[in-house]
Amino acid sequence: MSLVYLEYDFKIDPLQPATDILIAELGELGFESFVENETGLLAYILKSEWRDDVLEDLFVFQNPNFEISWTSKEIEQQNWNAEWEKNFHPIKVGEKCLVRAPFHEAVAVDYGIVIEPKMSFGTGHHETTHMMLQHILDTDFSGKSVLDMGCGTGVLAILAKKKGAGDVEAIDIDEWCFLNTQENVERNDCADIKVFQGDSSLLDGKKYDVILANINRNILLEDIPIYTTCLKKGGFLFLSGFYLEDLDAISSKCGAYGLEFEKNLEKNNWVAAKYVN
Repeated sequence: MSLVYLEYDFKIDPLQPATDILIAELGELGFESFVENETGLLAYILKSEWRDDVLEDLFVFQNPNFEISWTSKEIEQQNWNAEWEKNFHPIKVGEKCLVRAPFHEAVAVDYGIVIEPKMSFGTGHHETTHMMLQHILDTDFSGKSVLDMGCGTGVLAILAKKKGAGDVEAIDIDEWCFLNTQENVERNDCADIKVFQGDSSLLDGKKYDVILANINRNILLEDIPIYTTCLKKGGFLFLSGFYLEDLDAISSKCGAYGLEFEKNLEKNNWVAAKYVN
């Protein structure tokens, strides 16, 4: 029996930064997937997870600089792929990396990645994913052990592997993301990437040279102590999924556990930061 989702069609003016703020807030409420379009945003939540007050008191609605309206309807699970195909376009990261869907034409680049996004976050369209891909392109992964925490589509793990990483693991708490990452690592000839469903409790006793975590501010602050215990000496921790105004809090937490801030990228007020153990 197909799961029933509610599709919220948000009309947003101006689109930015209101769209990014709305995505972050809806993610905290249980919305599972988002598709940006020319007029705003489509957001999806399981009907079983919906409640009457789900949209009450969202911060973004209180901002007088944004005009946001919405309608909603039920949508069957099998309609997702068609929605993605209508809205998913190839993404080029620098001159070396192209993220595309199976129905896009291949382009000659050093690192071509084919992603069937379905409902999972992480196609390269969002600023945080794009910046994390940039960090990976700028880093030597040769032979390194890597963790992609909150892997979404698995795109970060896949690029790390294509850049020569050794053992690579990808973890996501969401079943859709877990299954989607499994499909995508196969599709990109990276089947030796190990994919797990779960949270940071799976990391007990593990060690990595590089940890990639593109999640959100609250989960990052909660899990940074765990990441540091899993990071080898001299290892790198890349964090994203938060705003520029949150960078001090993230860096302070990392510093308290012995990690040194090295640099960050910024795009539309989103940040992706690098820390060294």
